[in-house]
Amino acid sequence: MSPGPTDSTLLADAAGLLPDAVKLRRHLHRNPELGLILETTRQSVLESLDDLGLEICQHHSTSGLAAIIDGGHDGPTVLLRADMDALPLHEDADIEFRSNTQGSMHACGHDLHTAMLAGAARLLHARRGDIHGRVLLMFQPGEEGHHGARFMLDEGLLDNVGTVTRAFALHVSTAANTGMVATRAGSIMASSDVLEITVKGRGGHASAPHYALDPIPVACEIVQALQMMITRRIDVFDPSVVTVSQITAGTTNNVIPPTATLIGTIRAVSERTRMQVHDGIRRVSAGIAAAHGCEVEVDIVNGFPVTVNDDHVSAEVMALTSRLLGDKRVVQMANPVMGSEDFSYVLQRVPGAMAFLGATPPGVSPLTAAPNHSNLVRFDEDAMPTGMALYAAYALEQLAG
Repeated sequence: MSPGPTDSTLLADAAGLLPDAVKLRRHLHRNPELGLILETTRQSVLESLDDLGLEICQHHSTSGLAAIIDGGHDGPTVLLRADMDALPLHEDADIEFRSNTQGSMHACGHDLHTAMLAGAARLLHARRGDIHGRVLLMFQPGEEGHHGARFMLDEGLLDNVGTVTRAFALHVSTAANTGMVATRAGSIMASSDVLEITVKGRGGHASAPHYALDPIPVACEIVQALQMMITRRIDVFDPSVVTVSQITAGTTNNVIPPTATLIGTIRAVSERTRMQVHDGIRRVSAGIAAAHGCEVEVDIVNGFPVTVNDDHVSAEVMALTSRLLGDKRVVQMANPVMGSEDFSYVLQRVPGAMAFLGATPPGVSPLTAAPNHSNLVRFDEDAMPTGMALYAAYALEQLAG
């Protein structure tokens, strides 16, 4: 491929920033915070950017931060995003900088994302004369189910920053070797909705079920029927996953309870299938309950939308990555990932793309490495210069003038 406008020193400069990035990452890892309010995390990011003199907006509805690098030339705005929140689980990974907070852990690599974007800010600030427009750095809380991106957008993230023409985000993963970059056009991650089904019967003595109306076998039948619906009614090339992960009913061994509750999750990689599955769940649940004389309530709470990469932007990212890292470091994903992402809200507003960055620890196969969201997950910090350089290179290429 012919060389693009990317600064040839970008990777070397990113490698030089690795010690500081590691320091910030490990500080965040030791002090994880959950949800939308991340006071310690936000302060750490502010301190890491303090000497750059950037225009920074601290959001009020969340601990979100928006920092602007202005090149001083007319042009559009490119958004680069990193999420900052941790997960509610106890860390059991054998590392020296384990979480100091009981029941909270950076198990999805958001500490790396934050440190990489802070490092990219330095690369871009040093090259701000080459920026024809602005770079909007989005440090976002509440990605783990709290809709942090939506809160930041609703608070005006895209207002008063010029025309935002591109958005780009990276996500580390132990499912790929360190430094590999994987993405695809179209749907890259699934929607994620919460399902709750309550079957209403009639309580009674366990020895005389014919005098009661037992909701438990009806609930079990619904679980099985939902799996049948997925396999027989949903196109395998536009898939969905419905998982019932919790069943709650009863208080003791000799009482038939009046209700049974099912809780689970719904995943899909297109809005069409997402709505088809929602309708199917309601229809199947109502039909089975009616067949047994029970009543049923189905409550579906919409979560994150499908994360859809813009075709053109994903091609730009793959071409840039090939120039920056070499063709062998780029993987075009064959299929979406059934996990979900609230960067989807940004991609509904701005053409953009998300890519995965491999960060498997040395000597560990991606096939056996503890995955994201595991209490044992470990990420290779040597992936961070690649992430910093790729963030910066994408913005520089788009804003080259």
